[in-house]
Amino acid sequence: MVRAVVPSAEAPPRPKERKPRETRLRALDGLRLIAALMVAAYHYGGRDGDVTRAWGSSPKHQFPTLHSFFAYGCMGVQIFFVISGFVICMSGWGRPLRSFFASRASRLLPAYWAAVVIVTAVFALPFVAYKTVSPSDALVNLTMLQQPLGVDRVLGVCWTLWAEVRFYALFALCIVLPGANRQRVILFCAGWTLAAAIAQGVNEPLLNMVLMPEYAPYFIGGVGLYLVHRNRRDAHAWGIVGVSWLIGQHYAVQRLWHAPNPEFFSNRSSFGIILVVTLGYVAVAAIALGWLHWANWRWLTVAGALTYPFYLVHEHLGWVVIKAYHQTLHLPSYGTFPATVATMLLLAWVLNQYVEKRLAPKLRTALSKPRP
Repeated sequence: MVRAVVPSAEAPPRPKERKPRETRLRALDGLRLIAALMVAAYHYGGRDGDVTRAWGSSPKHQFPTLHSFFAYGCMGVQIFFVISGFVICMSGWGRPLRSFFASRASRLLPAYWAAVVIVTAVFALPFVAYKTVSPSDALVNLTMLQQPLGVDRVLGVCWTLWAEVRFYALFALCIVLPGANRQRVILFCAGWTLAAAIAQGVNEPLLNMVLMPEYAPYFIGGVGLYLVHRNRRDAHAWGIVGVSWLIGQHYAVQRLWHAPNPEFFSNRSSFGIILVVTLGYVAVAAIALGWLHWANWRWLTVAGALTYPFYLVHEHLGWVVIKAYHQTLHLPSYGTFPATVATMLLLAWVLNQYVEKRLAPKLRTALSKPRP
């Protein structure tokens, strides 16, 4: 006699989480380049400081109208952080810790080392007016730990890399090491948001350094947007994105807004700051939702590859190039600006072709090999 099989009264198993198609998001590469160009616009025409010597006068005088728009370019950094949250969650999902570490180290270090060497060497030339760091400090800069060690920086933009490294460490320990899944990522985002708020409230230096209250919302928002990319109907993911945007715009306004003052270089409005932060989140959300799949041109991949080396070298070497074009060759400011950007993109291409493409695979392979 055959016993009939009675269906279980238990609830049916939950459907498997939808995994997004494994296609390169070329629109994300384009957004990276836009963010880098925003930062370059800020460094070349949206602030005073060392760049004034390159122009021979304040950028306010070189760009009477555009300087007020260039001043918002510094917010490309916030957009970078949102993109980073998205990309790190995507690349770390399902990857073992050794592979994750090898991937991040091989992505960051070769171009960074080359940039440190090049900028140090150029600033040491007798006809360059800018001061180079000491040999000892230059060597410490190769570790990427110069900021917490209180060492003079070779690259002005390296403070953002220190924030990135801390984010990588938190993500690796909390997500990659135990294994990524939706619940763990959601708890990570919620826990980091709450812990960062507490750190801000108690104003404890150690907690501030580890939890980065003023930068955490952007990384967390990017992670939340990757969850949206996996499942656009995920209410928890949208909640993470919404809370991160609310907190992120607060920190951006707090850091970048000040009351109108004619003695200040720029007077960013709070509305303008909120708008730029919002557009950054919206742009990454549009990519996460697949609305920009049509932006699938191959040149965007090249743009994405040039973004990181361009970001590293554009500021300090840009001062030298601006002076050469504007004060030596007497190009007008509106010609010097795009010529300098083009020159830095060309240098970025050289670094990508002859440093990153040659050293990154070797470094990744060396770090990925298991040791007996």
